[in-house]
Amino acid sequence: MDRSDTDHQRCAALVEGAKEPIIIPAPVIVEVDWLASRRLRPEAFLSLLADIEEARLNVEELQDSDYARCRELIDRYRDLPLGFVDAAVISLVERLGEAKLATLDHRHFRVVRPRHMPSLRLLP
Repeated sequence: MDRSDTDHQRCAALVEGAKEPIIIPAPVIVEVDWLASRRLRPEAFLSLLADIEEARLNVEELQDSDYARCRELIDRYRDLPLGFVDAAVISLVERLGEAKLATLDHRHFRVVRPRHMPSLRLLP
């Protein structure tokens, strides 16, 4: 969303070149709104909402079991510390059986071990 960010080109290429649906965990939307409201103009977040409305991006809601898994992850990685949004991302990745994750937060996601595989392939 931030064209001046040093990682913008890599992230934009990843999204634009995706051959499969892009899924955004619902809690991430709130975090993106918070970040965008502090760093960018309102058009940036509105653009994200338009992409969701037009089904270019898919939002995945948490299920009851995801909240239980979030609690487990936050407890297990309390020394990291792992926050709720990151725990929700891991919970959904596990539930969906996904092997890859688009994130710039490699510090947290390299440490956390998902249930369904030894580690995730972090993109970009």
